[in-house]
Formats: sequence, C-alpha cells, structure tokens
Amino acid sequence: MSDEGKSLSLYDQLDDDDWALIISSDNKLKGMFIPEGCDEDEVPESIVHIMEKYFGINFDDEDDDDIEESRTIH
Repeated sequence: MSDEGKSLSLYDQLDDDDWALIISSDNKLKGMFIPEGCDEDEVPESIVHIMEKYFGINFDDEDDDDIEESRTIH
C-alpha cells in the first residue's frame, strides 16, 4: 500500500531529536515542540533567533520571576 495521499501527523514527521515551532494561521506563536529529554537550555540557535526576532521572546532574560505577566509556550 502506498503512503501517497496520506496525511501525516506532526509527530509522524518528527525524528526523536527534532524541534518544531507551531504557528497559527494568523502568524501567532502557539507553541514549541521540545524533544523528550531536552530543555530550554538546549534550544537550537535558529529557533532562538526566530522567537526573538518575530515573537519578542528573549531567552537571555533571567528575571522572568519579576515579570507579573510572563508568556507561556506550550
């Protein structure tokens, strides 16, 4: 049976060590897929650049606890 014409889910398309950004149809960041076992300190530089430039998220900001309303990425 051919896979042609079948839609694959996001999870089916990712390898175990892949990262992904989920962006809505109105260009808003909905979330970031982080591979199992990885954390925020390991985010690839290309994703850091995209998130800083297009979504205003600063990974170097260590004072997140002082911000009353912080952004949450799922």
